[in-house]
Amino acid sequence: MATLEFQHEYRFRTEWSEEDQEWVGLCDAFPLMSWLEPERDAAEAGIRAVVAEAVGLLKAEGSVPPPAEG
Repeated sequence: MATLEFQHEYRFRTEWSEEDQEWVGLCDAFPLMSWLEPERDAAEAGIRAVVAEAVGLLKAEGSVPPPAEG
């Protein structure tokens, strides 16, 4: 898994999904990514992990990850 050092730069949030009846973890810099979990903390941990993986993959292929929303 990619290092989590970047995560202070990105804004993460969780929202309740009536449709899914679960918490959705979201990251503003990666609007097409989300993570569903029945527990709020797990949804946030899930989106942080998937964003960390995406950032690691982007860096490994020489791409620049999206900038943090400011």
